[in-house]
Amino acid sequence: MTNRKIAGIITAIIGLCAIIAFFNDGMNTPLLSWPLEAYLGVAFTIGWLTNLPTFLAYLIAALIFVLIAVALYKLGSWLYGVVFKRS
Repeated sequence: MTNRKIAGIITAIIGLCAIIAFFNDGMNTPLLSWPLEAYLGVAFTIGWLTNLPTFLAYLIAALIFVLIAVALYKLGSWLYGVVFKRS
């Protein structure tokens, strides 16, 4: 595994943790429940705002988190390449 991939994975993990912490700011839930609460909150918001069926709201919420993770991975690997001048 190259350093560029490792930088992308670390960026994705830190970014997802930051987004989950942002969604759970001010809530009185245990730390281990934060990822589930963030996911369910996003699914609820999608379902409530769009009147989609429940299974589709859950599917879109999962897709959103996967897309965020992929985008953060790409950003981290690109930044590593920019900083260390690798292509």
